[in-house]
Amino acid sequence: MALIVQKYGGTSVGSVERIQTVAERVQATVQAGNSVVVVVSAMGKTTDGLVKLANEISSQPSRREMDMLLSTGEQVSIALLTMALQERGQAAVSMTGAQVGIVTEARHSHARILRIETERVKRALEQGQVVVVAGFQGISDAPDLEITTLGRGGSDTSAVALAASLQADTCEICTDVPGILTTDPRLVPSAQLMTDITCDEMLELASLGAKVLHPRAVEIARNYGVTLVVRSSWTEEPGTRVTAPSRLPRTLDGLELAHPVDAIEFDTDQAKVALLGVPDRPGIAAQLFGKVAEQQLNVDLIIQSINEGNFNDIAFTVEKNVLPQATGLAADLIPVLQGASDGNGDMEEPVALVSDTQIAKVSIAGAGMIGRPGVAAKMFSTLAAAGVNIQMIATSEVKVSCTIAVEDCDRTIAALCSAFELHQSPARLEAPALSPGPAVRGVALDRNQARLALRQVPDQPGMAAKLFQILADRGISVDMIIQAQRCRKRNGLQTRDIAFTVAQADADMARGVLQALANEFGSSEVIVDTAIAKVSAVGIGMMTEPGTAAKMFQALADSNINIQMIATSEIKISCVVAEDSGIEALKAVHTAFGLAGSQEIEVPA
Repeated sequence: MALIVQKYGGTSVGSVERIQTVAERVQATVQAGNSVVVVVSAMGKTTDGLVKLANEISSQPSRREMDMLLSTGEQVSIALLTMALQERGQAAVSMTGAQVGIVTEARHSHARILRIETERVKRALEQGQVVVVAGFQGISDAPDLEITTLGRGGSDTSAVALAASLQADTCEICTDVPGILTTDPRLVPSAQLMTDITCDEMLELASLGAKVLHPRAVEIARNYGVTLVVRSSWTEEPGTRVTAPSRLPRTLDGLELAHPVDAIEFDTDQAKVALLGVPDRPGIAAQLFGKVAEQQLNVDLIIQSINEGNFNDIAFTVEKNVLPQATGLAADLIPVLQGASDGNGDMEEPVALVSDTQIAKVSIAGAGMIGRPGVAAKMFSTLAAAGVNIQMIATSEVKVSCTIAVEDCDRTIAALCSAFELHQSPARLEAPALSPGPAVRGVALDRNQARLALRQVPDQPGMAAKLFQILADRGISVDMIIQAQRCRKRNGLQTRDIAFTVAQADADMARGVLQALANEFGSSEVIVDTAIAKVSAVGIGMMTEPGTAAKMFQALADSNINIQMIATSEIKISCVVAEDSGIEALKAVHTAFGLAGSQEIEVPA
């Protein structure tokens, strides 16, 4: 007998008829020989209606009372679904988050789960009952026993946390779409259903999956080895299987407060190649990495920071043994680039090629990094305290990578292991045995970001740490972080540019932080651009398939879309483009990797 946790969202229980359909589906799962726990959200627009009522009463309702109010929405759903099951002759019992034993922090409106005391649920299951649980809510520890809500994605989080605590065989997220699609079907109607995807890929596609499967839920699944299935509430189609690593011994105490970083990775077999002062126009990255792909060279990090006038720098890393080939290919491109700026060969300064074999790449990785502003700042502060200067920075949703001098590698690893309380790291990410598919499984677009940059930051330990710690202290989550390759002298000091992206809503606050630091550092300029979009391609297959980046860059070049910034991880390539080019960029990349299908997927508006 399998134990299955099923979660149904507000649309799935939005009417009496739909609740009865869910009850029929749940009963069928029981009759197939399974024990079932069902987690449900509030019906349809119930939560919106409650928020509206609160705002009619108070201009600034307290978070505590909002939690008390909003938690009632799920109680309606669980009672009605339980009645529907009982009416069908199926034994069932409804429980609030508190009755189930979901214990959270005492933080109203966005609490994280500390633990789940599962004894009552297990007793009910042993008695043959379906347990219907109110998602999105919990209760704080004694003595206060405050009703709390979990914030955005709370019902997904409740369901996966219950599956982890009960060691369920599967957690099914039943929703109004057929599963996880290759991109947003509202923007690209030819998006297709994925049959499977890993938790790591799903986390990197956080912006794609947020409305179907919240990153917090994926984080728990990854950390505790929970197999997720995202499928339609209305059909028997299998949906998308989200595979997690094997379940490892891990305490369930502090369930959502587990260490955000679970691995320190390093690679001393890296060499850096950089082209400095290349024209900032469409097609340059495609030309460079197209040549690299022709020679079947695997590229690791790719970094293109913010432009300076009409010029930019592109840096990348390869294994040391192929450095001569990589530098040769880059050198061959210089004559082409040299005359590309104005047609007359007149450039502010010649294109320069630099390489370095005395580097190491050090990374922190973990599913808990999303939405926790202080993680990257802690890494940078740790390196600063150890006297280690950062040469390049590239980030993704679940990884922060820095290149440093190879001689600093040992003490960097020791310092990071101490700071993040890690005494051993899991093995490097490896491609699991999934069904055959392309290097890229999905493509995502984020149009809600702003790009900021601080020019000419002193190139010395502690500068990045100071900047990102101040942002973290203000609760600003940073997405992409890119530290430029080129150093310039200012007032006798070597300096570098640092660029990053944040949510548009945080842009003004971040601008204020940069302006204050510019005055302190003696930096030359603060840049803010809210008219950007980030397009990303994700897939574990790109780890073993050279040329993936080149294909993406060529697709953008063919659409005459200029790349403003580039950052990569092992399984993700992200490019910043102009906001008005975002949808076109998404379509171009989606098509380039053969993800478009002949049949359109119907999804709710």
